[in-house]
Amino acid sequence: MTALAHRNGRAATAGELAPLAFAGYAHFTAMQVRGGRIRGLDLHLERLRFASAELFGRALPDGRVRSFLRTALEASPPDVSLTATVYAAPGRSGAGETEDLDVLVRTRPPASGPAGPLALATVEYERVLPAVKHVGEVAKTYFMRRAVRDGFDDAAFVDRRGRFSEATIWNLAFWDGDAVVWPDAPMLAGTTMGIVRRRLDRLGVPQRVREVTPADVPSLSGAVVMNSWTPGIAVHRIGPAPVPGAPRFLDLLHQAYEAEPLTAP
Repeated sequence: MTALAHRNGRAATAGELAPLAFAGYAHFTAMQVRGGRIRGLDLHLERLRFASAELFGRALPDGRVRSFLRTALEASPPDVSLTATVYAAPGRSGAGETEDLDVLVRTRPPASGPAGPLALATVEYERVLPAVKHVGEVAKTYFMRRAVRDGFDDAAFVDRRGRFSEATIWNLAFWDGDAVVWPDAPMLAGTTMGIVRRRLDRLGVPQRVREVTPADVPSLSGAVVMNSWTPGIAVHRIGPAPVPGAPRFLDLLHQAYEAEPLTAP
């Protein structure tokens, strides 16, 4: 399939899309749709509400956003990757709380991410507004490309206090042999991360939130990256330190994710 784009519930025209090539003040959420349904739809809607309030001072009603998602999915195959971006029309980004917000919904072929295991370089970097999934983040791609140049598959970020936070387009999760360990640092809490955490709770799997540093890597029993593509891709090296394989850890993450029901928008 080719990519399809809808703006506010209608097929987007070239004239509507052209100004967006030069606009950089927006936020979005990305998801995998299977059979026309979405896992963690409530988390995606919550993300859009929060980010709209943070960037624009107001948010669109959930019902309106859901209607835009439905329209886009009705015009697409049942299995797609979907991105919903919220923005103010170019030229109105400083208009304040009275500005109207637009929603661009794009559908593309479905994705599942790389097979792994991955080697991650460590990079000292902190995202601006880390809790918001916003556009214009050239640093993520830059550090990923630099990591690949240096013989890694991707990069993990370490903040100024030396703590792991997230990776370029991923959340990080670790395994201590008994519990899932989530890094304690400012980051974007991914929707897949939210799904996995609440489902692990229901499965009775121990979870901990604590600071993890590069010096802790040799003591880890496993590590993964996750995003809207997948609840877990194994990581076998972080910086110079190897990370052991942890098939039970991966199985738990995938089991938790698959326990989340698919919901129609």
